[in-house]
Amino acid sequence: MRLTLSASLALLAVAGTAQAQSAVTLYGIVDDGLNWTSNAGGHNLYNMSSGVLQASRWGLRGKEDLGGGLAAVFVLENGFDPNNGSLAQKNRGSTQGLMFGRQAYVGLSSGYGSVLLGRQYDSVVDYVGPFESGTQWAGYIGAHPGDLDNLNNAYRVNNAIKYTSKPYNGLNFGGVYSLGGVAGDVSRNQLWSLGAAYANGPLTLGVGYLNARNPNVGFFGDNGASTAATASANFISSPVYSGFASAHTYQVMAAGAAYVFGQATIGATYSNVQFKGLGDTVASGPNPRGYRGNANFNNAEINFKYQFTPALILGATFDYTKGSDVDSSTGVNPGAKYYQGAIGADYYLSKRTDVYLIGVYQKASGTDSTGATAVAAINNLTPSTSDRQSTVRVGIRHKF
Repeated sequence: MRLTLSASLALLAVAGTAQAQSAVTLYGIVDDGLNWTSNAGGHNLYNMSSGVLQASRWGLRGKEDLGGGLAAVFVLENGFDPNNGSLAQKNRGSTQGLMFGRQAYVGLSSGYGSVLLGRQYDSVVDYVGPFESGTQWAGYIGAHPGDLDNLNNAYRVNNAIKYTSKPYNGLNFGGVYSLGGVAGDVSRNQLWSLGAAYANGPLTLGVGYLNARNPNVGFFGDNGASTAATASANFISSPVYSGFASAHTYQVMAAGAAYVFGQATIGATYSNVQFKGLGDTVASGPNPRGYRGNANFNNAEINFKYQFTPALILGATFDYTKGSDVDSSTGVNPGAKYYQGAIGADYYLSKRTDVYLIGVYQKASGTDSTGATAVAAINNLTPSTSDRQSTVRVGIRHKF
């Protein structure tokens, strides 16, 4: 009897050790609220929507200690709309939803960093995105027009191999490579990205680079490498750059900075976006305007936030976007300009629940990517029928 008891205690001890070395965490966010938008397709719009400040989601995060500083890790993260229960991420051009459309990866982590495989974020999102006001207090309606530089993470990377370093004296760096997966053409639909961030006291800096081949299908389309573009398959909804679906390559170079002084933080971002090799209708997408050559955008944002109390944050930002001239079959498209301002307030009722107010105003001028007079197009909203648009959001967010 004594031997049996000893063996039982030993088994319990081993089980307890294993449990202590492995962990799976359930987490999530529910964000919902009311909106007013001027001139949404020609009419004022009052509606409810989810995930403006942060996308509503639930996820599972796991880690198993393998010994010697090595651990197996995974994340499965689902986006959803609490207003109707639907999946938030869908294949563009399809009603099919993605069960874990936000993130889904598995990999290994050690003292040298982590290597992860699956659906993930690119390095521009990781290292420059946090400096944009839209990822802080302004929500996706405060992102740059159409989120054309993806700083607000409108698009994710499938089939990705990702390395992320551990911090080295304030320096972090990493990179992403996504396999194209097309037989006979290694580069088709492939994506690669690099980035780094540095923090030293009140100063934080970040840089990122993204290069996506046949972006309309493999990146904006979110349909995976096996989907072929057709003459009608344009997966870009924003008029800011939907006319450039035939680009062979989408390239983003971005940088961000923030400086904290007392209770205030001032930040800035800059991005250069290029749609290169326009006219690739075979592998990329449609080109009804007959564009050729390259289309470029330069975007600059300056933002400010102030922590009035531990519970209250106020913010303000201004963003400017300028498109370049583009050659077309009917002449030169002179490009468009977008001016956008936003203000916001975020009040924490507790550590996990806050209420917020965001207002955004945008003005457009010039000629947009569709060849029409540019209209205001606040990110992820129905574009205006004029050069101006405003929106106001009142919402509540709960984290668990």
